[in-house]
Amino acid sequence: MGLELTGIVVIGTQFGDEGKGKITDFLSEKADIVARFQGGNNAGHTVKVAEHTVKLHHLPSGVMHNKTVMIGAGVIIDPKVLEEELKTIESIGKKPGLFIDPRCHIIMPWHNALDIAGEESNNGSIGTTKRGIGPCYADKCLRKGIRFEDLVYERRLEEAIERIFPEKKKILEKVYGKKIDFSAESVFKEYSRLGKKFAPFLKDVSFHVCAQLEKGKEILFEGAQGTFLDNDFGTYPYVTSSHPLSGGVATGIGIPINKISRVVGIVKAYTTRVGNGPFPTELQGKQADDLREKGEEFGTTTGRARRVGWLDIPMLRTAHRLNGFTELAITKLDVLSGMKELKVAVEYDIGGKIVKNFPYSTSTVEKAKPVYKTVKGFTLSGKEKKFSELPKEAKDYLKLIEESLGVPVKFVSVGPERNETIIC
Repeated sequence: MGLELTGIVVIGTQFGDEGKGKITDFLSEKADIVARFQGGNNAGHTVKVAEHTVKLHHLPSGVMHNKTVMIGAGVIIDPKVLEEELKTIESIGKKPGLFIDPRCHIIMPWHNALDIAGEESNNGSIGTTKRGIGPCYADKCLRKGIRFEDLVYERRLEEAIERIFPEKKKILEKVYGKKIDFSAESVFKEYSRLGKKFAPFLKDVSFHVCAQLEKGKEILFEGAQGTFLDNDFGTYPYVTSSHPLSGGVATGIGIPINKISRVVGIVKAYTTRVGNGPFPTELQGKQADDLREKGEEFGTTTGRARRVGWLDIPMLRTAHRLNGFTELAITKLDVLSGMKELKVAVEYDIGGKIVKNFPYSTSTVEKAKPVYKTVKGFTLSGKEKKFSELPKEAKDYLKLIEESLGVPVKFVSVGPERNETIIC
């Protein structure tokens, strides 16, 4: 694609689960490297190629092309999950080159236990995946974390566990009243084994990515979750613990922001959300159940049923402002096939005031009433391979999104398979 197109970012525009994995897999074919820049195994990307359906949690979706894949400093790693993930990939004959940044923080057993205990004490008010993500990021900020560079060196790992474990044990037992089923010795034994296994993957991802960008190599940056789960700009406190915005690439990988030239916004043709938090266009009842079943809207990581709703334009406008999309990829258009009419929220009514953008305040979002535009539905045959083959009503739906954001739609997904992607 030339020197001017070396850094490409794939960003979720909604609450996550937009189909980033499929689009990343599709774009990976022409990329030299695919790098993950934030999040942890609370994310789940499903990639379906031929007879293989693979669910990824740490590894960038480029693994299905046997590309070199990199895990940047902004990612936190559960080494037990990563081990299983690598086994799955290897079992289907994939052997990608893997780089893991030494600065990545490691999810330890106490992080999982603290996450579960915290959710229980709050009656599940946040709706976390209970994978230890929040506690691990918290320790990172408190400067009490264990990094990948510690995991791969036994003595450093042992010293870190000896320093941190007593405090975590006390919190779990005295604050939450939980009895833990692991000891400092058992943790060290298990994680030192994992450290030895993963030691060959230790690389300075920032250094290597920058070096490859200077050579004009095309690098695809993959994030997790979506714009409105960002820790600062999402519906706080119903957010993730990292920054899934395009700006998160610079800090999550360690590159200058001027190395990013394309930002692909992934828009699910409707809206979904996992966990708690405001959701202006949410549907209820049979209509919601039907859409959820047809779209197979169940979490890749947790299996939880996703909440579903109509497409939300104010949300997308704000996502564009925060990320600077150069192009859009619309996913799951096929799920809407067969519906006689569709609704699209084009603005909000908040206390009698018409608002065209997603409010900054979570409490205000909770008061937002969608102002809908009703459009004609469409039916896909399942044989569409070109944009020109889409029915007029489907094209009109895509045009509405384009014109609302002022960003061109470049890709349309009409099915789960890699080859069910239309280039516009």
